[in-house]
Order: sequence, then structure tokens, then C-alpha cells
Amino acid sequence: MKLRPLFFLILTLCTLTSQADEGMWLLGSINKQVRSTMKEMGLEVPFDKVYSPKHHSLSNAVVNFGGFCSGVVVSDNGLVFTNHHCGFGSIQQLSTPDFDIIKNGYAAYTLEEELSDPELYVRFLVRSEDVTKRMLKNIKPDMSESERTNILDSIARKISEEVSRKDSTLVGVVDTYYAGNEFWLSVYRDYNDVRLVFAPPSNIGKFGWDADNWMWPRHTGDFCVFRIYADANNQPADYSPDNVPYRPDYVAPISLDGYQSGSFCMTMGYPGSTERYMSSYGILEMVEGINQAMIDIRGIKQDIWKREINANDSIRIQYASKYDESSNYWKNSIGKNKAIYQLNILGKKRAQEATLLRWIQDNPKEREKLLHLFTNLELAYSSRKETDRALAYYVESFLNGPELVQVALEILNFDFEGEEKDVMRNFQKLLDQYDNLNLDVDKEVFVAMLNSYPKYVSKAYLPAIYTTIDTLYQGNVQAYVDTLYATSKLTTTEGLELFLAQDSTYQIIEDPAVEMAIDIILNYYDMNQSMMEANENIEKGERLLNDAMRRMYASNNFYPDANFTMRLSFGTVQGYSPYDGAFYNYYTTPMGIVEKVKEHWGDPDFEVNPRLMELFNKGEYGKYGDEEGEMRVCFISNNDITGGNSGSAMFNGKGELIGLAFDGNWEAMSSDIAYEPNMQRCIGVDVRYMLFIIEQYGEATNIIEELKLK
Repeated sequence: MKLRPLFFLILTLCTLTSQADEGMWLLGSINKQVRSTMKEMGLEVPFDKVYSPKHHSLSNAVVNFGGFCSGVVVSDNGLVFTNHHCGFGSIQQLSTPDFDIIKNGYAAYTLEEELSDPELYVRFLVRSEDVTKRMLKNIKPDMSESERTNILDSIARKISEEVSRKDSTLVGVVDTYYAGNEFWLSVYRDYNDVRLVFAPPSNIGKFGWDADNWMWPRHTGDFCVFRIYADANNQPADYSPDNVPYRPDYVAPISLDGYQSGSFCMTMGYPGSTERYMSSYGILEMVEGINQAMIDIRGIKQDIWKREINANDSIRIQYASKYDESSNYWKNSIGKNKAIYQLNILGKKRAQEATLLRWIQDNPKEREKLLHLFTNLELAYSSRKETDRALAYYVESFLNGPELVQVALEILNFDFEGEEKDVMRNFQKLLDQYDNLNLDVDKEVFVAMLNSYPKYVSKAYLPAIYTTIDTLYQGNVQAYVDTLYATSKLTTTEGLELFLAQDSTYQIIEDPAVEMAIDIILNYYDMNQSMMEANENIEKGERLLNDAMRRMYASNNFYPDANFTMRLSFGTVQGYSPYDGAFYNYYTTPMGIVEKVKEHWGDPDFEVNPRLMELFNKGEYGKYGDEEGEMRVCFISNNDITGGNSGSAMFNGKGELIGLAFDGNWEAMSSDIAYEPNMQRCIGVDVRYMLFIIEQYGEATNIIEELKLK
């Protein structure tokens, strides 16, 4: 019996102590021990060349791209490398049936040919600072979670405002770490004039599409090139023909030397969100709630979109980016749920919690404060279980479903009192929504959503529109949707124009689309309100759990969950065994592209331009080939990444760029919950393949010359 607690203690220590290649590290909190590990694994440059608050370093070349991805500055004139799927929204916005750069790609051979997307920006991290003491100064243990949150929000706003008052070009953001136990201020400078320079055609940049997404081996040239522009003083400026290329503080050097199995690899970027410290109750809720809702509902919507995308070029251009974003998280949810069960993540998490509970029981001070921690958490999650699951299906069915709902809510919530440039930018986004809306497609989606939602939830969670359908349309969903779209003026910009003109003949609040949207949002609000007490208890419980876990293992190196702040991860280039008897190599070549084209003959997702096949057949890769003259397309490392890391720079031990991260692997899709060292891999596109496509396929020698390759 005495061996049992020891066994679980060892198990928990093995799980919680960061592996040499585990961790999305906050740069300002990387201690000497972690730095020493990096050096032992192959980092050749001093750490202050990677990150330093005192002088420019490699981290100054890394950008938050568009608020959803990462990128890296690679030239003295502000060229940025990022993923094709990160730039895909801009590529779609700039495409028309007569100028189809989704299909054909694009290369600007002069500055004048570079294409502007007014909605795109990049963000540089200027500095970061631990503000935990200031944030928690007035927090009392007996406060309710809502009181605590209000005080923290107020202090965070004050800190952010102080940053902007000192320098109007800076943005201060206070982020929460360790479930609300620590707080850091990140100070950023945003550049809003970002222009497309190069994009490969989608049969390179998205080769394999959904079928290959999250899979290894991979053969996708997932990259594109943008340029940052600034005013004459190198300061941020909105788009102007007078702007000039941005002069960066630091430029990431590019390596043509490649890598071998075991080579050191380091990524820097902006990982979106992980839940490594979440309780087992929270993980189970995620699996059965939001993950399953995405799987069930998005699959229905995407089938409609995909059919129309394949049948109509105009719809393909309108819906390509939306489909890409939706399907990415849909497949992620499928893989995540599967991996959580296959890798027994819940069992491992429960073992950790059992060990923590014994530690609490064995320590009088902890027992006094936390004896009921797990009981309270379990009760709180249980009390909101049904409503939380219904809400997940509700959001996917209605708020993320028919775009008419989204447009109506956007108009209702539009801020006409903000700064003029912000109003104009948001108004342009609204117009773009209309440009990318096909009413026939949206009607079919709405009908499908209305029919699907009741299959997954009880009648208590149906909004009032179902009563309307039953009473006025005899339960005929199609008739209701047809009437709604025929009578609402918000299906086109007509209603928006009448609203802005304050036309007395049009009362927007009486528009049937607005009435429907208000009904949906009120029901959403009521569902959230009914969970308020449980939400507060869960927030407090998860915070206490996180803090207790770190106290129990106070000597360990902990890294905070990802929250879209700049992070560093490191590891080595290496293959892996996905299952017994199989082994995946650490890189792919054009031969794999040829094989996939043959295997999927006739599938448009695996078509390749004949020109690319000609280049492969020649096999003349020159300086972009490896030591044997072969081209490497993609490669994998055991770096710890997640969504948001797309476009993250992958560096060698000298701090030189060797590729861009763009995906994780199917077998370890539970990585947001737990890192699996033997299974988890980061998939990157080789920088040499990128340069080969730019020079040989796109013939954009102007870009190659600007990069000043060694």
C-alpha cells in the first residue's frame, strides 16, 4: 500500500516537469536552467542574441501577423515570411474571377505592384514586464470572483492607458497567466500598412487541403511573403502611396545549410491557447461540449460550402477563406477528441489530481484552505454541464452558422462614435462581409442549422424562432427561411444604406433579420446568465488548483499556458513512430508530391500545376538542394507549438531561419491539453523550398536579391 502514493508521485512528476523539448516559454521568464538546457541541446549563440530587453535581438524580427498568426522579418526593407494559410484571407480579399490569385498565385516584381489589404496589420513586441504585484495589490482572499475581476480589469486598463499616454504609437496589453495568478504587461507597436508581395498558387500553398491538414507526411508549400510599410520616419502609418518600406530593428538571417536528425530547432511566435493546467472536469466538458459541437455542426455547414465551392468559381473565391478557417478547427476538434481518449489524457490528469489531493490532505495549511477544492470543482462543472453543452451547439448553429445573423448583429453593435479611421475600417469589414455573402448558400446553411440544432439539445434551449416556425409556418423551416430572406432588407446593403441615411421609411429594429438576431442573442445571454454562479466557482477553482500544483512542485520549471503572447519553444529535428511497426522520417521530398498526385488522381485538392512538375522532373535545385542535391519540402521537430504558431520562425542553433511552422501532427492533437514527447511534432515548410518556389516557379528574382542570401 505504501508504494501506491509513491508510484503516483513519480507519474505526476514525470508529467508535470517540463521535458527538455516541452514548453512555450515566455521570453522574459526563461531562467538559467532552461537556457543551459538550450545550450546543451545545440543553441550556439548567447541567449541575449535570441532575446534581450536591453538591445535588439532575434525576437525583434518576430511579428504577430494579423492578430491570428505569426511571421518573421527577413529583409532590410521589411519583407515578412508567414504561412500561406495566414495570408489566405488577404489573398481571398484581393482575388476576383478575373484576377484569381487564390488559384494562380501572385508575384510583385516592383514595389508599385505590391497589393494592400486595409484590414491587415503586424505587431512587434517592444518589451514585456511582470506586473503581478501591482495587479494583485488590492485583491483580498474573501472577494467574489466578479469583484476580483472588476478590480483587475480596472487596473489593467489603467496600465494600458499609461503606455499609450507616454507614446501614442504603442499599445499596452495586460495578459493573465497561470489561471489568474500572474500578470504580465506586453507593449506592442502596430504597423497597419502591410502589402502582399508573393503568394504561390493554392495547389502549392494548400496542397492536400483538408485531407492532408494536421497530417504527416506533409508536402505543402505553406508560405507567402508580405512587406511592412511605414511613414518617412519609419513610424506606423495607415496606408498611403507615400509610405515607404519599413526599416526593421533586426532581420532574421536565412540558412541554406539545412538540418539533420537531431539538429537543434527553436521556434518563436504567438501560440494561441493551451489548457495544460486545466482540471480533468474541464477537459471532459471540452470534449463533450465545444469540441463535439464543432465536429457535428461545422461538418454540416462545410459540406454545403464545399459543394458550392467546387461547382462555382465566384462562390469559391467568396467562401475559400471562410471554409479554410472553419474546417481547420473542425478537423482539429476531431483529432483532439480522438487523441485525448487514445493517449488516456483524462486518466493521466486524474492521477495528477489524486496526488495533489493527498498532498493537500497531508499538509495542514493546505488542508485548511483547499480540502474541498475538487469537490467544489466537480459540483460546479456538473451544475452547468447540460447548459454549457447546449450553448456550444447554439454558438456553432447560429452565431457561427448563417451569416445573415452575423451581419445583423454587426450592424446592431456597430460603433459609430469611435475614431474616424476605426469607424471606416470597421465599416469596410462590414461591406466585405456582404461582398463574400451568397444568399442562396446562406439560406441553405440556415435551414440546415435550424434542422440540426434540436437534434442535439433539449427543448428548453430552443430560441423563440422555433415557436414562430411552428405557429406561423406549420413547422416548415424552409418556408420560414425563404420568407425571412425575402422580406429583410439586410440581405443586401440596401438596409444598411437606409439605416445610415436615417430614412424614416425604414426602422431597422423592425427588420425581420434584426428581430431574429435579437431573439438569438437574448437566448444566448439567458443561457450564459443561468451559468453565472457555476462559472465563477469554476474560475476560482481552476485558479486555486493551478496555484496549488505549482506550490507542490515549487522547485520545477513551469511555463504558462499559451495566450497569444510571444513564446519560444525548442527541441530537435526528428522523426517518430505513429504506431507499432511504423516510423516516419523527419523530412519529405517532391517525390511525395508526385506520389500523392497519382494516388488522388482527379481530386482538385491534389492537383499540381504542370510547370511545377516540370521543375521537379528536371531536379535542378542548385543551392536549395540538400547535401545530396535533393529538395526537402517539409520537415518535423518536437518543438512545442499550437494554433497561432502558424507562420512562426523555425531557427537553427545559430539563430538562422530554416523554415516556418505551419501545423501539428494528427497523433498528438491533444497537445493543447498535454505534451506528448514521443508523439508530438511541429510540421514546418523548409525555407529552401520556399526560396526555390519564389525563384524558379515565381521567377521573382527581385525578392531573392533583396534577401541577401549567404
